[in-house]
Amino acid sequence: MAARRPRQTTSSESLTFADLGVPDALNRVLAASGVQRPFPIQAATLPDALAGRDVLGRGRTGSGKTYAFVLAVLTRLAATPTPRRPGRPRALILAPTRELATQIDSVMAPLAQALSLRTMTVFGGVAARPQIAGLRAGVDVLVACPGRLADHVETGHAILDGVEITVLDEADHMADLGFLPTVRRLMERTPRDGQRLLFSATLDAGVDVLVRRFLTDPVVHSVDSTLSPVAAMTHHVLHVQTDDRFAVLVELTAAPGRTVVFTRTKRGAKTLTRRLVAAGVTAVELHGNLAQGARTRNLQAFSDGAAHTLVATDIAARGIHIDDVALVVHADPPVEHKAYLHRSGRTARAGAAGTVVTLMTDGQVPEVRELTRKAGITATTTRLRPGDTLLRELAPGERTLVPAPTPTPAPRATSTRREAQGTSTRRETQAAQGGRGRRGGNPTQAATTRSAPTRSGAAAFSARARPSARRGVR
Repeated sequence: MAARRPRQTTSSESLTFADLGVPDALNRVLAASGVQRPFPIQAATLPDALAGRDVLGRGRTGSGKTYAFVLAVLTRLAATPTPRRPGRPRALILAPTRELATQIDSVMAPLAQALSLRTMTVFGGVAARPQIAGLRAGVDVLVACPGRLADHVETGHAILDGVEITVLDEADHMADLGFLPTVRRLMERTPRDGQRLLFSATLDAGVDVLVRRFLTDPVVHSVDSTLSPVAAMTHHVLHVQTDDRFAVLVELTAAPGRTVVFTRTKRGAKTLTRRLVAAGVTAVELHGNLAQGARTRNLQAFSDGAAHTLVATDIAARGIHIDDVALVVHADPPVEHKAYLHRSGRTARAGAAGTVVTLMTDGQVPEVRELTRKAGITATTTRLRPGDTLLRELAPGERTLVPAPTPTPAPRATSTRREAQGTSTRRETQAAQGGRGRRGGNPTQAATTRSAPTRSGAAAFSARARPSARRGVR
């Protein structure tokens, strides 16, 4: 394969999507969604992508990569209309997580409808039968996670020999999750002369293998330095005593506005969510131990404003876009600097400002100093206690706490029956989750554990519902 040929990225505030070659039908949908001007990554990559070139796009999280490839894919498919065939998508977009796949499709659906193109998603955690029926009916653009798509390919329900354009989104995250062997097998089933677009924040060794194997003379566009911090994002490290950590979290999350709180473990996210809800904070959880339905409901509650706080593991660190996230809190500092930057990228998106707070105890001082150094950010470090005025500066507004929902008492049962039910429930839970989450020395786990299940979703938090936010992704 020929060597990659870098191209100087240019952008102009006077450029419009029409100037870049986006058709009027899509421009009208963009304008109705409030998307007026292309971001740098869109202005850079669209001309080459629309010309049929293979493109390698690198940009920090929140830089607008979704529209960059969605507009290219839909415009090219509409320019060469081909009848839909059962089980044979015309374009394939691979994404590392279910949430990202769903979000890509939600961005793309109104645009595709304007061009009479059909889209669908395929990922695990939900029933396969409706996906099989959708594939059989024919689809223009398939947005998929690698694992479930590989299952459909193996059973013959999905055939990739008609794919004209393949997009790999968040390729470095797919590498981090161990998906590259599956991605390679799927890519090998697409036509060799098809167009390939790869978007990634970094070009690590695993991603570079994909580039060299599947992209032909790609044009490289880099917008911002790799994993660069965002200028409109302010960083604070709050040096707290271990016993004060939770009270500080309550003060931050009880403020108006959306907050994303990150923990290191699934168990930590679950425990912290329960404690926050018990304290009166409207919070929902997002982590890999939740069934897909619960993940979708919780993310919808956070997006719609029924819950103001999302407590998540690194599953939400990439690809999740919710408008107006004002604050990101690292309740547990991440292990490495890339995770810090990706987590922090849930705020200050699409040109907005945002605040990032890391809670640090005495024993975490060397770890956090090294983390911020490698991330290339300058953080203001403050030692404080609950009630400090800085907490209101970081999360301004009146604090509001609501009574936690009262759990419904379980019906009485004999001890033998209760024991049998408990054994069955534990087995079903472990089967659904693929085993128990690892237990770690997680400060968010300090309050233990056999509390009533947290109610999640909009119904549990209607007392503080906020107006729906526009969930566009740029």
